[in-house]
Amino acid sequence: MKKVCVVTGSRADYGLLRCVMAGLRDSQHCVLQVIATGMHLASEFGYTWRHIEADGFDIDWKVEMLVGADTEVAVTKSVGLAMTGFADAFAVLKPDLVLLLGDRFEIFAAASSATFAGIPIAHLHGGEITVGSLDDTIRHAITKMSSLHFTAAEDYRQRVIQLGEAPETVWNVGGFGVDTALNTPLLGRTEVEERLGFALGDTTLLITFHPETGRVGTSAQSQMTELLAALEQVDASLVFTMPNADVGGRGLFDLVQEFVRQHSPRACQHTSLGQTLYLSVLSLSAGVVGNSSSGLIEAPAFGVGTVNIGARQDGRLKAASVIDCAPNRTAILNALGVLLRPETRSRNGKGIQNPYGQGGAAKLTVAVIDAWEPRCGNKRFHDLNTTSDEVGRVAV
Repeated sequence: MKKVCVVTGSRADYGLLRCVMAGLRDSQHCVLQVIATGMHLASEFGYTWRHIEADGFDIDWKVEMLVGADTEVAVTKSVGLAMTGFADAFAVLKPDLVLLLGDRFEIFAAASSATFAGIPIAHLHGGEITVGSLDDTIRHAITKMSSLHFTAAEDYRQRVIQLGEAPETVWNVGGFGVDTALNTPLLGRTEVEERLGFALGDTTLLITFHPETGRVGTSAQSQMTELLAALEQVDASLVFTMPNADVGGRGLFDLVQEFVRQHSPRACQHTSLGQTLYLSVLSLSAGVVGNSSSGLIEAPAFGVGTVNIGARQDGRLKAASVIDCAPNRTAILNALGVLLRPETRSRNGKGIQNPYGQGGAAKLTVAVIDAWEPRCGNKRFHDLNTTSDEVGRVAV
C-alpha cells in the first residue's frame, strides 16, 4: 500500500482535487493522506478546511503559513513558514508520493519541501501558460521537481515534455474541474437562494476576480474599480466570491463589500461558497465574469459563457464560449453585452467543445498511481532529439 499525500491550500484546488482524493481513498493500492494549508486555515477566507471534512475526508496535518498581509514580503515569509511546516509533516507522515495541483505559492513550498525530503511528486495541471500571473513561473518550477505529470490537454503535455520531462511520465488526462462539474450533485434554484440568502434574478452573473500577480503598472484595485463600474450598468443579479490570498488580494475585499452595500438587493458577496454551491450558482448563471480558471474549465462544461478580463489567464486554452477583454470598463461592458445576447446564450447552451475534455481525469490519474512503483536514483532529463513521444499519451 502506497501512502499518497495530497496537499490542498484553497477552495479552488480542493474543488479540482476532490474526485482524485475520493479515488485514492477507495483504492486497493493506496492510502490517502491529506494536508490542509494556506487559505483553508484562515478565518478571513472562511475556514474552508471544514468543507474537506464535511466531504468525508480526514485531514492528517494542518500547515499554518499565512501571515496577516498580502505584500510581496508577506507572501515570501509565508512560503518560508510553509516549508518549515511541510518539513515536519512529511517527516511524520512519511508519504511515498506527494500529489500537488497547480501553481500557487503554498504548493511551491510543499514541492520544495518534498524535493529536499527525497519524496517523489505527482503534479496535476502542469504545462499551462498564464501570462498575467507569477504562478506561471511557479508552475514550471514544480514540474521540474515532479516525477509524474497529469496534464489537462495534449498541448500542455507537449510543453511538459519540452521542459525536459520523459514522455512515459506525462499523461494527458483532461481537466480535473470537468470531473468535478460532471460529478457534483447540483442544488435546485430554491435551495441555492436559501443558502445564499439572496434571490436570483432572471439574469445572474457569477463574479470572481483575482489580482494579476505578474502584471506591472496596473493595480488590482484599479482593475476591480473598472469591473465594478461596468457591472453598475448591467441589469443582472450579481453573486461575488472573494479573491484569493495573492499579492494585493485583500485590497479588493473592501471594494466588493462597498459595491454590494450600495447595490443591495441585486448583489451579494460570499467569502467562499463551497464547491457544490459554487457550481450550482454557476449552472444557473448567464455567465462567469472575472479572471478565474473556473470560467475556462468548468463553465463550458455547463454551457455557460465567460467574460475573461485582463491577462491573468492569457496563454491557456479557451472554449468558444470565453470572451476575452481588456480590464477597463468600456471593454468589459462591451463583452458583457455580447455575453448576454440571446444568440450567444443559445449557442453556449447547445454545447461548446471544451478543450479540457469530457471528464475522466481523476479515474485515469488514480489508475496510473495505482500501477506506479517508485524508482531509485534521480530522474533523467529528457532530450527531445533522442526519445519517442508516444508513451503516456491518453485519449480523453
